[in-house]
Amino acid sequence: MDKQEFLASSGLEVQTLEFWIEQRWLIPEETAVGMRFSDVDMARARLIRELRHDFGANDAGIDVILHLMDQLHGMRRALAQLRGEIQGRSS
Repeated sequence: MDKQEFLASSGLEVQTLEFWIEQRWLIPEETAVGMRFSDVDMARARLIRELRHDFGANDAGIDVILHLMDQLHGMRRALAQLRGEIQGRSS
């Protein structure tokens, strides 16, 4: 989805979205026609909103939480790849 669609679907204000992109909390795909947002970006925006509004996390806290979640997902991908390699060797 493009920026306008993302703003409409997420309910974010332009300034908020630009700040989140600047902080690299959201990293939309850059295309020739502009930014493109994915379903993952939408889920991440909902998470950021929940962290801020439901849990009272400040910007520094959100930054740490997102960094840790990214590390966790990276570790899960690496573990799944390793598991596949081990299973491939034992076959």
